[in-house]
Amino acid sequence: MPDTDPGSHALRLGVNIDHVATIRNARGGTEPDPVRAALLALEAGADGITMHLREDRRHIRDADLTQVMAAIRAPLNLEMAATDEMVGIARHLRPHACCLVPERREEVTTEGGLDAAGHIVSLMPKIAALRDAGIRVSLFIDPDPRQLRAAVALGAPVVELHTGAYALEADASHELARLQGAASMARDLGLECHAGHGLTVDNVTPVAQLPGVRELNIGHALIAEAVFAGLGQAIRDMRLAMDRAIAA
Repeated sequence: MPDTDPGSHALRLGVNIDHVATIRNARGGTEPDPVRAALLALEAGADGITMHLREDRRHIRDADLTQVMAAIRAPLNLEMAATDEMVGIARHLRPHACCLVPERREEVTTEGGLDAAGHIVSLMPKIAALRDAGIRVSLFIDPDPRQLRAAVALGAPVVELHTGAYALEADASHELARLQGAASMARDLGLECHAGHGLTVDNVTPVAQLPGVRELNIGHALIAEAVFAGLGQAIRDMRLAMDRAIAA
């Protein structure tokens, strides 16, 4: 999300609504409705909506994207694999931003960051095509200096640091140090830095406090907590935890 539309918070919250569609698709029909989830998320304190259109359409479908984009005024961040099909869809729909992520059909969820450094030649024209369409491009990468330098070489103005390893570790100090170093390096390189994957109310504070991180994208934990507390309350609790982290 750009500096020209920063929202009302020092640290922005992007709410990923993929798993609302996962629940809908488990039984078929139209409920729960991703459009309703997007509107409720924004009302509860989200600064933007994130949706991942996978190759196999396991949760979000093409119609979900068009309907959500028509319903909301906040920025939409489209997560997608760097394929010709997805670039074509993005250029047609023109979401506010696209985050390029690795994708394997057999994985349950995204398992790591994009190897931008190893695929500069293939990524370069796709990123150029998205930028030519007026779409802000981010790369979902591990907190690795090679990947940060590759983002600069590719002309991607934003990186989203993969926090999955941090979220899974019982002693997360090493992974937190990696994230801190990557966030600092991103700032020095002139990249806007986001973070996400596996973040919960219980572990978000250290990541929210990383200097230079401008946005967190969170999905599964919010949808899981919504089963017990409701989606609005889950988002308000996360928003409060982030704001308290910044204040501290």
